[in-house]
Amino acid sequence: MSEQPLVDKIASRENLTRVLDNLKEGIIAHDLQRRIFFFNAEAERVTGYSREEVLGRDCHEVFEGPFCGQRCSFCDGQSVCVDRLEYPLTLTTKTGDQRRVEFTATMIRDDGGDFAGVVASFRDLTELIELQRRSGEAARFANIIGGDSKMRMVYQQIVDVAQYDFPVHIYGETGTGKELVANAIHDESRRGGAPFVPINCGALPEGLIESELFGHVKGAFSGAIRDKKGRFELADGGTVFLDEVAELTKPLQVKLLRFLQEGTFEKVGGERTVDVNVRVISATNKDLKKEVHRNTFREDLFYRLNVIPIQIPPLRDRKTDIPLLADHFLNQVAEMSGNQVPGISDAAIAAMMDYAWPGNVRELQNAVQFAIVRCSREVIAVQDLPLELQQQPGTSGRRGPAKKLDTAAVQKALVKTGGNKARAARELGVGRATLYRFISEHPEAV
Repeated sequence: MSEQPLVDKIASRENLTRVLDNLKEGIIAHDLQRRIFFFNAEAERVTGYSREEVLGRDCHEVFEGPFCGQRCSFCDGQSVCVDRLEYPLTLTTKTGDQRRVEFTATMIRDDGGDFAGVVASFRDLTELIELQRRSGEAARFANIIGGDSKMRMVYQQIVDVAQYDFPVHIYGETGTGKELVANAIHDESRRGGAPFVPINCGALPEGLIESELFGHVKGAFSGAIRDKKGRFELADGGTVFLDEVAELTKPLQVKLLRFLQEGTFEKVGGERTVDVNVRVISATNKDLKKEVHRNTFREDLFYRLNVIPIQIPPLRDRKTDIPLLADHFLNQVAEMSGNQVPGISDAAIAAMMDYAWPGNVRELQNAVQFAIVRCSREVIAVQDLPLELQQQPGTSGRRGPAKKLDTAAVQKALVKTGGNKARAARELGVGRATLYRFISEHPEAV
C-alpha cells in the first residue's frame, strides 16, 4: 500500500478517534463559538463527563465555567489567541473532585490560515503530585521553594482553599512570601487566567488610597480630570490581594466591609453602584486579633477576612529549605544576567543555617546576591557572606563539631548514605549545619 492511501485511512474520523482514544492524555476541541466537537476517552475518564454530555455544547455551560481556567481569549467573546499556551490547571470533575492537570491549548487554523478553534490536551498529574507530597519529595509548588514539612502543609492548604471563593487571610513575618502564596491560590483556582491585582495598603498615600482601591469619577477632587477604575474594578473576575491590610484607615475598613458583604461599592465622587466579582485575599505581618483589641481594626471586618487563615512559617523554622533557596537564587541570577555565577561552599551553607534570618526569605535572597558580587572565586565562602552571618557564633574556629564528630565516623556515614549529607547527618545524630562545618574543617573526611 502506498503512503498516501494509508495517511488518508488514518485521517478518517473513525480511525483518528480510535488513535486519540488510546492516548494517555485527554483531548478536547471546540470551534470559535466554544462548541465542543471532539472529546476523547481519557478526557471522559479524567473529567467524569461522557461524550454524549459534551459534544455540540458550549464548554462554559458543560463545565459550569471556563474549562481553560479563563486563560484563553475565548472566555471574553473574542477569537484571537496565541498559537500555543501551556500551564497547570485544576479541573473540577462532574462529581466535584479536583484533578490537577498539565494543560496545553493549541489554535486550529483553516485552509486560509485563519483561526477556526482550539484543541487542548491535558495530562492528569493528581496522583503523582499527591505521592510527591506524601513522600516529601516535593521541593517546590507554583513559584514557592521549600520541601520542609511545614511548607508542604501550606501547599496542601493552597490546593484546598483554591477551589472555593471564601476570603483567605495569610499571616507571616516580613519576607516570608505572603504574596507568592496569594498568587498561588489565585493560579490554582478557576480564576487563574483572570487578573491578580496586588495592593500594598501600607504603601499608598492616605489621601489617594480610596481612589486607588475603588476608583473615582471625573471632578471628584482636584486633579480628577477623568473617570478612573480602581483596583477592585480592574480585578473583576479575578483576585485582589490586600497586603498589609492592618494599615487601612477606619473609614476604608467600613467600605471594604460593605464590599465583602454585598460585592458592591461606589467610586469616589460617584453615585452609581459598581458590582464586581472578585475574590479577596488579605495578608499582614501583624496579629489582627491584637489590632482588634487595640481598637485599630474592626472586629466585624476581621471575621470577614479571616474566614480561612494560612500561617507561613518563618525561615528559621524551616532551615532545611535554606540550601534549596540558596541554589534557586544563584540560578535565578545566572539566568537573569546571562553570566556564570559561583557555587556555594558547605561552610557557607552551614553559616546560613545557623543564622536566625529576621528578614526571612527576602533577606536570604539579598545575602546570596551580596555574596555573588563579593566572591572572586568559583565558590562562595563564609567570608563572602554579609557581616552579620560571619560574626555569629560558630562560623569560625574549631568548636562544637570537632568534639562531636570524628573523620572515621563521618566517612562511614557518607559511604552508608551514598554521599547524601542530609541523611549522613541524621545517621550521625547531628544537624546538617554541624556536619557541613565539620567537613569544611576536615576535607579529608569526604
